[in-house]
Amino acid sequence: MSQSVPAPTPSSFNSGSTRGFARRAVLGTAVTASAIVATHGVPEASAQSVPVVIKALPIDRTNILAGSRFDFRVEVAGAQPDRVEITLNGQDADIFFRGTNAIRTNEVTGKSGEVTYRNVTIANAGPVSVQIIATVAGRAYVDTFTWTVLRMGAGQARNVILFISDGMGYPTITATRIVSRGITEGKYDGFLNMDRMEYRGTVTTSGYDALVTDSANSASAYATGHKSVVNAMGVYEDNTKDPTDDPQVENIIELAKRTRRMATGLVSTADITDATPAAFAAHTRRRSEQAFVASTYLEDRHRPDVLMGGGSRWFLPKAQQGASTDDRDLVAEFRAAGYAVAATRTELRATPGSATKLLGLFHTGNMSVWYDREETKNPNVLGKFTDQPSLPEMTGRAIDALSKNPNGFFLMVEAGLVDKQLHPMDWVRAVYDNIEFDNAIGVARRFQEKNPDTLIIVTADHSHAMSITGTYTPYEGKLGPDAVGTYAESVFPTFTRKRGDGFPDSPMTKTTLAVGWANHPEYYDDGTTVWAEPLGPSIEDPRVKGTYIGDPKRAPSGKGVLMPRTVPASGNSETHTADDVPVMASGPGSEFFNGLVDNTDLFWGIVASLGIDPLSPNGRSPMGKITGGRFGDPANPASRPHFAKP
Repeated sequence: MSQSVPAPTPSSFNSGSTRGFARRAVLGTAVTASAIVATHGVPEASAQSVPVVIKALPIDRTNILAGSRFDFRVEVAGAQPDRVEITLNGQDADIFFRGTNAIRTNEVTGKSGEVTYRNVTIANAGPVSVQIIATVAGRAYVDTFTWTVLRMGAGQARNVILFISDGMGYPTITATRIVSRGITEGKYDGFLNMDRMEYRGTVTTSGYDALVTDSANSASAYATGHKSVVNAMGVYEDNTKDPTDDPQVENIIELAKRTRRMATGLVSTADITDATPAAFAAHTRRRSEQAFVASTYLEDRHRPDVLMGGGSRWFLPKAQQGASTDDRDLVAEFRAAGYAVAATRTELRATPGSATKLLGLFHTGNMSVWYDREETKNPNVLGKFTDQPSLPEMTGRAIDALSKNPNGFFLMVEAGLVDKQLHPMDWVRAVYDNIEFDNAIGVARRFQEKNPDTLIIVTADHSHAMSITGTYTPYEGKLGPDAVGTYAESVFPTFTRKRGDGFPDSPMTKTTLAVGWANHPEYYDDGTTVWAEPLGPSIEDPRVKGTYIGDPKRAPSGKGVLMPRTVPASGNSETHTADDVPVMASGPGSEFFNGLVDNTDLFWGIVASLGIDPLSPNGRSPMGKITGGRFGDPANPASRPHFAKP
């Protein structure tokens, strides 16, 4: 999106060869190109009489899968245009999208104009130049956007299992390895399952609206190959009030089902309608619409064969303490659609081994974290939910059900509560859940050993501000920062591991990790306390509504050190960062997940590994190589042979 430069007249644009030149010519007289870059495409006010902004959705520099379905929308803001002309590769949009009628609206009377084409496709691979001319009061404004249409080559993977540990940055992995495997004389005593992948890359995480992402638009990038905005999934943000009418883009579950009739599944320890799992099936600008997400899971085009996690309240009517859309009993509707249903670990284990469709909802909200569920089993925390399955159990059961489909399967598995423990800066609970996550990867790895046509990908959607600054050994009179050992004083942690399940015998030990946080509200920290119950870092200041101060409950016996806030006083938790996150992959197609990649490239690695081709009758690409352009790290030698030469 950019504030568009006025062109002399609409008649100046009469051929594809002059479109770019005309815009450059105007830039040369109105404002320098360097100023355009410096101001994000907004020229000086003196350069034009009307501040007209043109937005195209999909946005500039988007990759589009040949034959995939998407909505195309143009918005003109700042004035109501008299006319909007759209060409793609020099061809009028009505002809380019033949058979699809344009919907023309004025969402803001007198101040906007929109043109929308729903459910369109592009078959020809290669660049697409989109030019938009908006005429306002006899003056024309122009902007140009470029897309790249890619057609996949033949893929070698039959199944794809995507693991996402929500919020897992590099420090989280390091802490997990130290606590789970141990380190002696500077060498690790063992490695995690995620460490043993064939390829390792780095993923950038930003959406198209902001530097720091949330889980919705980051997962949406993985699911669709398109950027989105904070809180949105499967859509581009438009200017309407309705959060469910924004321009949609087809996601991997819809593609897998439509083109290949593959089995699909979503597993999470969070609400199964929460941002990350929802992004792989739903389309909404507002991630909080969880009741809508639950109902949309029943729609044929993106109905997963397996759904397991928390969040039963979004599937149940009020009479069953639920909050479903239109007071529906979605659990009963799933059961009527042939799903085996489970609400406890015991019930999950009792589901028929022949079942190919499973709905498991094991908590009204997020499931309990491993430390509370399996270690302390604190009744004050668990309440009535004392029989919840583990993430490895859910992963194994999902694979059992999905692998019965002869066309293969796509499964997304999320450790959703790692993020939800990092926000309150409870690194112990976060690391325990990440150990559980790694054990779930082990389940998939054992399946892969018997089914080598399975691609496994491990990543995070974003990072947190956690950092391991050394180790922490409290002495009399020393706590908080004074007890942190750095450099030569950072003696190795003293966790013991006699259980053999990847978890330490106890998180409480003489020398533990010293964990710091770069962005956080005011909070108390004594460095060693593992709270008996999950506890937030701050409470609302009774003196100033809407601001937060450290919760004294996190200063047992007055021993906590007050840490001053590094975020606005209106914030009550640690926040996401713009840091890159890791990606690890093993199996056919894993070479795509190497080097420095954009978050949208994970989608492209998945469809390339599967060889998904919506243009082919059987959904399998007949092409020898990927055509139309490139994705991923251009310096990655491992993936280079998969791309046709320009």
